[in-house]
Amino acid sequence: MWENTGRSRPAFAKAPGAGQESVWDYPRPPRLLPDSRRIQVRAGGVVVADSRAAIRVLETASPPTVYLPPTDVDLALLVLASGTSMCEWKGRAQYWSLRLADGREYLQVGWSYPQPTVAFAAIAGWLSFYPRRVECEIDGERVRPQPGGFYGGWVTNEIVGPFKGEPGTGHW
Repeated sequence: MWENTGRSRPAFAKAPGAGQESVWDYPRPPRLLPDSRRIQVRAGGVVVADSRAAIRVLETASPPTVYLPPTDVDLALLVLASGTSMCEWKGRAQYWSLRLADGREYLQVGWSYPQPTVAFAAIAGWLSFYPRRVECEIDGERVRPQPGGFYGGWVTNEIVGPFKGEPGTGHW
């Protein structure tokens, strides 16, 4: 679990209960935190990833983003998708789609940073997935997607907000 950084969270932020984290206690710039819980990603009933060696990226106002080592992902299912984006902290991201053996395709289900900034070198080539496009679980709990169309945060019962991406948060 992440501990409060010592700065005060805004008055509108929910106070975390026992065993919970507030996204308003996460740092800026983001912090990497190893996570040994079981992470599973599925699409159409097919296991895409299964790991106990994840890294969570914790950033103020957003639910954690979970990155998985490529050794724990079925890379044969991934196809490089078009487009890239730029993160001020991590660098340039590339996107991935899934193509299952039966021909079903899931477009832009995840992303990675092949050459991240020095501060994020630990996640070079690791993959994260959008919980709104594939099924993601942490220790058996189904992950809910971060609000908003672009964001990839993983919302679980241990995380409280409000989160960036919810209505009225565009100014954050």
